Amino acid sequence: MSNLADLRQEYAQAELDRTHVVDDPIEQFRDWFDEALDAEVHEPNAMTIATAAPDAAPSARIVLLKGVDERGFRFYTNYESKKGQELAENPSAALVFWWPPLERQVRIEGRAEQLPEEESTDYFHSRPRGSQLGAWVSPQSQVVDSRADLEQNLDEVTAEYEDEETIPRPPHWGGYVVRPTAIEFWQGRPNRLHDRLRYRRSDLDTDHWRLERLAP
Repeated sequence: MSNLADLRQEYAQAELDRTHVVDDPIEQFRDWFDEALDAEVHEPNAMTIATAAPDAAPSARIVLLKGVDERGFRFYTNYESKKGQELAENPSAALVFWWPPLERQVRIEGRAEQLPEEESTDYFHSRPRGSQLGAWVSPQSQVVDSRADLEQNLDEVTAEYEDEETIPRPPHWGGYVVRPTAIEFWQGRPNRLHDRLRYRRSDLDTDHWRLERLAP
């Protein structure tokens, strides 16, 4: 195994200061996301979401961003999964995007809220049929006896809806929006003196953001 302590990469592609960003962090995120798309970053919408249990023990995993608007950042999951259970107890959440080709990172902190049912249903029906069936089959985050059991469940659910054009959305599956209170844009720079600009607001109902530079 290589010596991990010797693994290093110098960042020098770009810089980031107040003249490079707009006043609205959601608009700024869209600008950076479009640049990630143009750079053909692999799965640019992949993001880490961190949640915390009632005893404050953290957990994190990768999910896919499925939309961003003035409310915040949307994703979909099983409400009975570990993250769903933790968000029910503690709605605070943190997101991280990492786009290596651009030497950029975006960090988001905020409050997760379930999306309206009709919005979750509309998205559910836009998914591939196999993904819709899988949402009925998988008791996400729960212990299962074997892969064979999951596949048997899939066969049963597939047969159940074989003659149905529309598969209903499971009541335990739907979307969240993470409403941000802080959004940080990170640009790698030489000598580990990275650029970090953070937008903050004290109230979810205000559109006023304070922009500040953080030390690397």
